[in-house]
This record gives sequence, C-alpha cells and structure tokens, in this order.
Amino acid sequence: MRKYIIAGNWKMNLNLEQGYGLVTEISGMMQDEIHSNVELVVIPPFIHLHGVQTLLKDSPVKTGAQNCHHKTGGAYTGEISPTMLADMKIDYVIIGHSERRQYFGETNALLAEKINAALDAGLTPIYCFGETLEEREAGQELNVNFQQVKEGLFHLSEEQFSKMVLAYEPVWAIGTGKTATSEQAQEIHSFIRSKISEKYGNALAEEISILYGGSMKPGNASELLSCKDIDGGLIGGAALESRSFIDIAKAVV
Repeated sequence: MRKYIIAGNWKMNLNLEQGYGLVTEISGMMQDEIHSNVELVVIPPFIHLHGVQTLLKDSPVKTGAQNCHHKTGGAYTGEISPTMLADMKIDYVIIGHSERRQYFGETNALLAEKINAALDAGLTPIYCFGETLEEREAGQELNVNFQQVKEGLFHLSEEQFSKMVLAYEPVWAIGTGKTATSEQAQEIHSFIRSKISEKYGNALAEEISILYGGSMKPGNASELLSCKDIDGGLIGGAALESRSFIDIAKAVV
C-alpha cells in the first residue's frame, strides 16, 4: 500500500514563536486524531528547522526543507547543502517547487542535479511538477508535466527512483484559491504513474506516492484524496493553521 503523505510547506511565513506554536499543536493533534497510514511532514523556513526538529524529536511528525543546493559544500553564499540537512536528521526536501522554477530560474537539468545530491545525502526528495494556465489552455498539460518528470528524474536507477516522492502542482492553482477538479488532478496523476510504469515497471510505479499541491484545503481534501492515484497533499496556506492542516490529513480515506 502506498504511503499517504500530508506535507505542509510554510514557504516564507511565520516567525519563530508562531512556528513553534504551530508545530506543537500539530504534534499533539496528530497523536489524538490521525490514523497510522498518514505521514505528516512540516516544512518550515531554514532558520526554524533546528528548533522544529528539536520539538518533534519524540513525535511521529517528520520534517522537511524547502530547497537545497546541488553541491555538498563550497563558496555558495546563502545556500544550504543536502549534507547539512542530512546531518540535522531532516527527512524530506522539496525540489523544483514552481516558485523556485518561476522566480529563481531553476531548470529541469539543475533540478536533476539537486535530486542526485539529495538522494546521495540520504534525504527523500519531493519533486514538484506542474503546468501554467497558458500551457493548460493550450492543451499542453500532459506534455509539460511529462517533460518535467522525465528530465528531472528519469536518469535515476530503479533503486534511486524508489526513494522518491512526487507532487503535481498546477501552477495556476497555487495561492490563487483555484483548485484543479478531482478529475483534472486524477488525470495528471494517472498519466504520470503510467509513464513511470513504462520506464521502471508497474510494481515500482504503484509504490510511488504522488501528492497533489494546489490550494488543497479541508473543504476539497476528501474529494481529491479519494482519487485512486492521489496519495496525499503538498499544502501551502492551509498548513499555516493547525486545525485546517489536521483536518486535511483526516480526510485521507
């Protein structure tokens, strides 16, 4: 059975007190309300990671980073290496979020290097892919998403790929209040899983968790998470409030 993952990406939000308060609430609520087949992940800004990790040392809630560099060290002022994250016992790292692609010009080729570095460090990458509104309106969503997955991941061996988590995030549904319909999301998830199957075989394709990221919230989580090929969510705004984050996790069927 594939792992269900509900991951909260805080982006550049919350001060230290707010972040610590949020993660303390989430940890307590998880123990009381969440069943065992759902893994919760909190992904705060880098400067909060150590404190959050300390607060969660006795909790099943996992931690993740929002990005990493593709080198293990060197003269890269302002960057964080995957080995630094691994040394802190961080579990996950987001690679290729649409905001990194859009605002910082990250290409599929660069993201492939980051994937290699993250895996080599023992981290679990959450690799993001998704189309813009213009690409969807032009009927290019399947080609665009496959190209991002192929160029970012299909150089990996079967063993390496088995350690991946993927996240489909339609760019037009991130932070806009718009959400892909369950039919639209399921179509992309199913399509990408079929491409993974063609490359690595059906057994491996059926093991890979593919999350949906794009304005998932308590009101639409049940419908999205009931889809056959949607294995959780990469949550933005709704992850900044403990009740909404936990309610999304409770929607897993």
